[in-house]
Amino acid sequence: MKQQDWLYEIKPKGKLFDLNLREIWRYRDLLVLFVKRDIVTVYKQTILGPLWFVIQPLFTSVIFTLVFNGFGSIDTPGDVNPFLFNLAGITIWNYFKECLTGTSDTFVKNQSLFGKVYFPRIIMPMSVTVSNLLKLGIQLFIFILFYLIFYFKGQAGIPNIYLLLSPLYVLIMAMMGLGLGMIISSMTTKYRDLTVLVGFGVQLLMYVSAVPYALSEIIKSESDWVQSALPFVIFNPLSQVIEGFRFMTLGSGAFSWGFLAYTFTISLLLFLIGTLIFNKTEKTFIDTV
Repeated sequence: MKQQDWLYEIKPKGKLFDLNLREIWRYRDLLVLFVKRDIVTVYKQTILGPLWFVIQPLFTSVIFTLVFNGFGSIDTPGDVNPFLFNLAGITIWNYFKECLTGTSDTFVKNQSLFGKVYFPRIIMPMSVTVSNLLKLGIQLFIFILFYLIFYFKGQAGIPNIYLLLSPLYVLIMAMMGLGLGMIISSMTTKYRDLTVLVGFGVQLLMYVSAVPYALSEIIKSESDWVQSALPFVIFNPLSQVIEGFRFMTLGSGAFSWGFLAYTFTISLLLFLIGTLIFNKTEKTFIDTV
């Protein structure tokens, strides 16, 4: 009797680190479905809807401009308008923040779904990272509009050839957000307090990631406590991404091939470690969540 060929075969995983790209490709329709769900349902019952994608970065940029550049008298490099300078940093920062917060409670938020049907669990955090690309695209469009306004006023820098590296910077932010999110999500299956701490921690992380100021300004600072915190800011990979993004779009900021390689290596390590921990946790999380 000829052995029947099965369409699908459920078997235990043999490796902790296994992206299983073939299986993810098989479930690509489900990935697309989750991406559409993430985009549609977030602001479905809100009055302004997708306009929140625009309001959030603009409102934050105004606050940063008033507080840091106005009351705090923090200068921006070159002739770049402070509002445009802040908007550039917030735009790329928001993508990382949304990827991190959106994936940090994957197991807890989807426990009922995970306990009923099988599919590659990593599709869930991946869908969050992909869907956030739409938000990033909208916010980049708004940034370009304000750039053109300030350019004709002589208050915007000039982009350079390094702008071709912008997809790499987005990839770095995606890997860091996804990797950290999967690590935190795996830990929240046992320690629910981390869910509360994520929002608070992200806000603190923003202030040591050179979002509301330029690295050149804090390097020139003579304050002792600023100088003591300087290494944490400079070697923060997020700071290098934000500085690099400002450099390639506004011509202000700093860029270094060495720091780019350092940042890419850190983001790749976080993604690999996050994937390993995520794969390990998904086998037993239903008993502890």
